[in-house]
Amino acid sequence: MQNNKIVVGLDIGTTKICAIVGTKNEYGKLEVLGMGKAISDGVIRGIVTNIDKTIVAIEKAIAEASEQAGIDINVVNVGIAGQHIKSTVHHGSITRDSVDDEITIEDVNRLTNDIYKMVMPPGCEIIHVMPQDYMVDYEEGIKDPVGMSGVKLEADFHVITAQTNAIRNINKCIKRAELVTELLVLEPLASSLSVLSEEEKEAGVCLVDIGGGTTDIAIFHDSIIRHTAVIPFGGNIVTSDIKEGLKVMQNQAEQLKTKFGKAIAEEANPNEIVSIPGLRNRPPKEISIRNLAHIIEARMEEIIELVHAEIITSGLAGKMAGGIVITGGGSQLAYIQQLFEYMTGMDARIGYPNEHLGKSKVEAIKSPMYATTVGLVLSGFKALDEREERYNRGFNPVAREGKGSKKGTEFFNKLMTRTKGLLMDDFDNKEDY
Repeated sequence: MQNNKIVVGLDIGTTKICAIVGTKNEYGKLEVLGMGKAISDGVIRGIVTNIDKTIVAIEKAIAEASEQAGIDINVVNVGIAGQHIKSTVHHGSITRDSVDDEITIEDVNRLTNDIYKMVMPPGCEIIHVMPQDYMVDYEEGIKDPVGMSGVKLEADFHVITAQTNAIRNINKCIKRAELVTELLVLEPLASSLSVLSEEEKEAGVCLVDIGGGTTDIAIFHDSIIRHTAVIPFGGNIVTSDIKEGLKVMQNQAEQLKTKFGKAIAEEANPNEIVSIPGLRNRPPKEISIRNLAHIIEARMEEIIELVHAEIITSGLAGKMAGGIVITGGGSQLAYIQQLFEYMTGMDARIGYPNEHLGKSKVEAIKSPMYATTVGLVLSGFKALDEREERYNRGFNPVAREGKGSKKGTEFFNKLMTRTKGLLMDDFDNKEDY
């Protein structure tokens, strides 16, 4: 059924806005039909600061992706990041009417929806509620309580919140670009879908997505997300350090970083010099590659220290056999993997979004730079799977009303048809059908 589905991911990043159009092939792999990108001038550290500039960039990226894929794009899955993102763990419980009846998917949904109704601090809004462990009549460590018997159903939830104004500004940009937001997804969660394996999530792993304005962290253990965080530093601050330290222009600093930058100064040749054009009527400027590496290493050490502090805060520092997976544009810096291993004492690797990709029209999509956008497309397909699973696992009006019945047919069509702004919560109230 997914073979006919097309999902669009839109990453509103600090350095670029990227749109990817994808579909699933017969092997369940993601095929990218088109990609568009534009320079992001209206976003700082993951937060929209200029509505008009962001809209122009979104329209450019969507138009390019739409033309390449040969389809009209109306609905998108959007990523959200920024220092305003907070994560906490909350405990929820419900008491059921009968001990004899089995726990249903509707009981689980009611428990989850209660968390969404929690009172948040002013200006904050819940964007994700993710169950960790369930308890049935005080029996702990249950992954899936559906089908069990019990009166009291409890769970610990990983709750992620964002600033209401940040969400509104993103939605305003999407709406003015004549698009509809289907899902709003935390960017490190999207990246984790594209670069982490199920084995790594089970063993324990820390995803570090180094973007332009922020470094996003997601820590998994026992296949469950345990900790998320956003560090307000990324590749752009390294570029700014180079600009200030070497007295060069912004675009020259970016080129020096990407072409000659190294995360470990000792690996740079002390005798290697690169010459860059000077300002008008001034001679070319000679830059030492070793000095460049010292500037980069100092800032990357600070970022890695903050990442390591989040790992320690999570309480899982000694329980991550999967080590650290580094992705995002910043992961392409030479020797970044070795610096992570040296400073944290953990194994590290670079995360490429290749595992879930099939044949693609766009080869560049395999770069870590596009891990988030690929993950946003995968998030859309995951949401489709979850709707189908909920349909099959008990909330099944087609079976209840009869396969040929009007109610059953209407529900089936609504569930399986991709519509603008369709959310999983649309199916929580069975009385609607």
